[in-house]
Amino acid sequence: MITFNKMYKRIGGFILKDISFTIPDGCICGMVGRNGAGKTTILNLLLGLMNPDMGQITIDNMSYANREKEIRELLGFVIVDDLFIAQISPKENGKYYGKYYDSYDNEMYLELLDRFGIKGRKCFGKLSRGQKLKCQFAFALSVKPKYLILDEPTANFDPDFHKDFWKLLSEFVADEKHSVLLATHLTDELDRMADKLLYVDEGQIIYEGDMEDFRSRYRVLSGDISLLKKIERKYVLDIYEGKYSTTALVGKDASYSDELVSSSPTIEDFMIHFQHGKELGYYGTYEEAMR
Repeated sequence: MITFNKMYKRIGGFILKDISFTIPDGCICGMVGRNGAGKTTILNLLLGLMNPDMGQITIDNMSYANREKEIRELLGFVIVDDLFIAQISPKENGKYYGKYYDSYDNEMYLELLDRFGIKGRKCFGKLSRGQKLKCQFAFALSVKPKYLILDEPTANFDPDFHKDFWKLLSEFVADEKHSVLLATHLTDELDRMADKLLYVDEGQIIYEGDMEDFRSRYRVLSGDISLLKKIERKYVLDIYEGKYSTTALVGKDASYSDELVSSSPTIEDFMIHFQHGKELGYYGTYEEAMR
């Protein structure tokens, strides 16, 4: 299990505030939020690339302070930065970095490179952005980690690879001993595949919970705006008047007219309504509406 407990981190004028969440074993956890919300900082803290100012991060009840080597053996990761050496081939990179992991499987890495269409001795630096991320993903799997930590890889994958990517993630967590933390903008895939959701905004966790709870906690209502405005304000997270329709995001206990169309929210619904509602001053109703 991965646990963040009351973790704070200041970087210039940006602050991660009171970050607390858990990622249990056997889980695909999606982390979403706008650019600059704090997702990459959370991942960097988890990977030990920076230290928290306050609070504690534990991975299988271990901390970086006294069990760094053991923790690093548990983590495979894909991040935005190019970590491989540009002047040598992906295969040579595998041999170079693999020696730092006791469980690294070079044969598995080469098989995955072939499966992902990465062949030959072309230097890593000459590969496309998507190909570089495929190399990192292949390496991350080949160190046989317990946890995969992925920062926006899918945005640069070609559409044909997406299906294979999600198949591999599903296989990875199938034994209920491994987990994935995936930061991504592609919320349609998370709606289908994620077990748990973290929503991050301005350095805070706005929502943490499993996807079933998320879908049951809120409703998206559409219909006549006069009916939407009759809903008790404390349950209304946002009302959005679009060009062709008007919708509202409300808490599960809201009472509303049968004339309104009700549906479970997607992650994208929540993101759009959350930001719009915050801009219009509905933000103060969230604590009540999310109980």
